[in-house]
Amino acid sequence: MKKSTKLVIACSAIAAAVGAATYAGAKLISDAALNREEPKLITKIKGMAAGSDPEGALDSSVKTELKLGAELLRAREAETPTVTARDGVCLTGHWVPHPNPKRVIIAMHGWRSSWTHDFSSISTFWYDTGCSVLYPDQRGQQASGGDYMSFGMLERFDCLDWISWVTEKCGKDIPVYLAGVSMGATSVLMASEFELGENVKGILADCGFTEPDAIWRHVAKNNLHMPYSLQRGMVDGMCRKKLNLSARACSTTQALKKATVPVLFVHGSEDHFVPVEMTYRNYVACTSPKKLLIVPGADHGMSYLVDRKAYQTMLKDFWKTWDK
Repeated sequence: MKKSTKLVIACSAIAAAVGAATYAGAKLISDAALNREEPKLITKIKGMAAGSDPEGALDSSVKTELKLGAELLRAREAETPTVTARDGVCLTGHWVPHPNPKRVIIAMHGWRSSWTHDFSSISTFWYDTGCSVLYPDQRGQQASGGDYMSFGMLERFDCLDWISWVTEKCGKDIPVYLAGVSMGATSVLMASEFELGENVKGILADCGFTEPDAIWRHVAKNNLHMPYSLQRGMVDGMCRKKLNLSARACSTTQALKKATVPVLFVHGSEDHFVPVEMTYRNYVACTSPKKLLIVPGADHGMSYLVDRKAYQTMLKDFWKTWDK
């Protein structure tokens, strides 16, 4: 066999191997990001993606507080309402009413998480300050239907359905706020461009990202050390197949340019999952009244635990300004 022929065969084999590896990496990113069912490697992916284990870094007293907070939150649950999303998916929520409510919060949890985990620490503060809270299970997670999560692209519409449920339940006179952590923050920020209703007074967004493609690129490059530039097209194609949407179909920054309600942005300075720069970009893009709280030393979703006083003060001032 001629040397040139051998070279062609060798190059073809290398190209095939690279293509197979690129496809496998793209599929892993897509499945881990979007699928309800966790891929077998998801535990490793989640640990690497987060950059650190925030709970593992907490002392035992804080861990105990989180556990007790989750148990108390679950014990307060009074009702598990359901709504049908605009695409037919059945969504489930958890209603925790206050006997004399001053406002209602619709609180959206994050990626592959739960309402009792993400809001276990702040829920007591909310309750003690007169908040009735609806905690939806995000689509593709927990008790809600759907085969896929969509990193805010479909969840933003789910926010509208839950606003309708709250308005029917509580009337139009009580102030309503959207709140979210991580992917939940992105969901409510993406909803900011919609006409949310006169009773919706503001949004609390804790460590939200700018768009799905941007956070996948960041995690692949900085946490998973994968060449996302090679996989981006494949990941986008898989996203289109699963969601009928491109990974770049929706942008938090573009939505915030049309924001109709005030926004309180919160982020930890040491976030290893969603870089704090993303909240800076979201803040700059927002055209509605806005406030910003950056918590020094806080990792992903840990801002409330690191500096409760600052967080509570900002939130109470936010309510005082916009409840009326």
